[in-house]
Formats: sequence, structure tokens, C-alpha cells
Amino acid sequence: MRNKPEGWMLYSVAAAFFWGTWGVVAKLISDEVNPFTNHVLFTAGMLLTLPLVIGKIRKVTPNRPGILWGLLAGGLAVTGNVAVYQAFRAGGLAAIVIPVTNLYPLVTIAIAMLVFKEKLNRINAIGILLAIPAVVMLSGERLLFEDPAAFFRTIGLDSWLLYALLALFFWGVFSAAQKETTNHISAEWSYASFIVSSVLIALFFWGFGWTDLTLSTQTLAFGSLAGMLNGLGVLASFAAYRAEGKASKVTTIAGTLQPVFTIVLAMIFLSESLSLVESLGIGLAIVGALTLSYEKPKREAKPVVVK
Repeated sequence: MRNKPEGWMLYSVAAAFFWGTWGVVAKLISDEVNPFTNHVLFTAGMLLTLPLVIGKIRKVTPNRPGILWGLLAGGLAVTGNVAVYQAFRAGGLAAIVIPVTNLYPLVTIAIAMLVFKEKLNRINAIGILLAIPAVVMLSGERLLFEDPAAFFRTIGLDSWLLYALLALFFWGVFSAAQKETTNHISAEWSYASFIVSSVLIALFFWGFGWTDLTLSTQTLAFGSLAGMLNGLGVLASFAAYRAEGKASKVTTIAGTLQPVFTIVLAMIFLSESLSLVESLGIGLAIVGALTLSYEKPKREAKPVVVK
């Protein structure tokens, strides 16, 4: 394993940190606003991060395919968010919906292998095998481990499960679309196009009267802060893909380490306790991230000796 981590790895961990912190802040208002209003607040927060990229996007003219992919990525992400909300409204239990939707890296990995033709070494494959169960263990819902029979009895071909699977699919495709976006344009332009898509969808929600902004100043502040953190996570993930990070690796590492940061921060600031399942999940997540970051050292070409 290389002594110094690759740039894409640092960006992936940064994305996990920002999204993990977002998870803690989002908990503070999760019961007060619907997902449509949440999206409007998130968009407002993301707009506050635009000064970070304005300077760089002014210097480069983007191409149309990259912008279109960035717009598509934003639409996929929001569609996944709404699908989760609909899963809960249709009667889905958090103990089932959250672990199922958190498996979205599987979709990204499949696309990365079949479409992007990405290849993983054996150690990377072990990392994925460790990371996927870690995601379920860190979901915060322990019914699968406490009563497996009840968990699988609850699963059926109901509408809530279909919504949950749609969220899993859209989030997985979203991550793959991020990678494709950065194949055409810079991380900064990718993020700017993502925000444009987010603004358009927010206006759509507002125009149809699905939002309620008659909220307290504290809720508005926390919602905007959550949006800013979420935006920084998206920007960091775009940077990871632009730094030649593989979609199968970036998505899995960020998705696995995100709940680790959420749990640790929730213990510090919200006085939440750590269960045995979550402790094991943290261990698996860290080992999985380390093994996914492994790259075989490139063989140096032997110098040709002229006699």
C-alpha cells in the first residue's frame, strides 16, 4: 500500500465528512419539514458555497455534454430523495427503508464495471465485501440483526418497497452520473451545473405549492446549514471523480464512511450512545475504506541497455 494516499481518496473522505456532518444537522429539523421544503432549504445553503467555485468557472468555458450530465446528476439525486420520502409515506419502516436505500453503492459499482469498464484488484474486492455490510450495520436501524425473521417478514412487494428500491437505483445512478460529468468538465463546473439543476427543481416544488417556508428562524438556519454541508460533500465528491477516482471506489468509500462521521459527531454533540452493531460497523467501514484505497504499484519500465 502506498505511503501517501491519492488525491481522490482525500476528496472521498472529505465528502464523507461533510455528508456525515450534514446527517447530524439534518436530524435537528427532520421532523419539522417535508422533503420538498428541505430541498428548497438545501438549495439555499448550496448557493452560499458558490463563491468557492466562481473564480475557477470564470476561467474555463464548459462543454455542453458536461453541463447536461451535471444537470442530470442533480435531477437523479433529488428524485432519490423524494422516493425515500414516498417510501415512508407509503408505510415503509425506517428499519427496512434506510438499510435498503443505503446499499446504493451496489448500483454504482455495477455501472462502473459494466459501462465504465473499471477494474478492481483482489484487495479492492475485499474492501467492497467489507464495506457493504458495514453500510447496513451503520444505518442506525438494527432490526435485521436483532430479529432477522421479523425483518424479512416485513419485506413484501408493497409500494413502499418499490419506492425504496427506486431511491437505491436513482442514488446509485447519480453517483455514476457524477463520474461521467467530470469526464467532460471540471469539478467546479460540475458542481455549478448540479446547483442549477437543484435551483430549477426547487422552483418547481415551490411553484406547485409543495413547500412550506413558514418556519422558525432556527429551522431556516439549520436547514440552510445542512444544505451548505451537503453541497460541500457534493463538491468534494466531484473533485474525487475529477482526480481520476474510480466510481466504484469513491462512491463506496464516501457512502461507507459517511455514517461513521455521523455517529461519532452525534455521540459528541447529541449525546447518542454507540451500540455493539455500530461499533463493528465502524471497524468494517474503516478497514473497507483502507483496502479500497489500495492501488498496485506501477511497474517501472526497465531501461534498455545498448551494448
